[in-house]
Amino acid sequence: MAKLSKIAQAKRKLKFPVRQYNRCGLCGRPRAFLRKFKMCRICLRHRALRGEITGVTKSSW
Repeated sequence: MAKLSKIAQAKRKLKFPVRQYNRCGLCGRPRAFLRKFKMCRICLRHRALRGEITGVTKSSW
């Protein structure tokens, strides 16, 4: 329940813009956020493996 309230709190406009931090739009994770894709690393990996993100391919050796 606390996680849902934190997500709702992050969506509101803050009194001071410096206090704003990024959250994943899909799962709400605050850490390991990639600005280029606007999602966390875990969601990025799942969507890239399914081929939902254009231009991202799985690296192989």
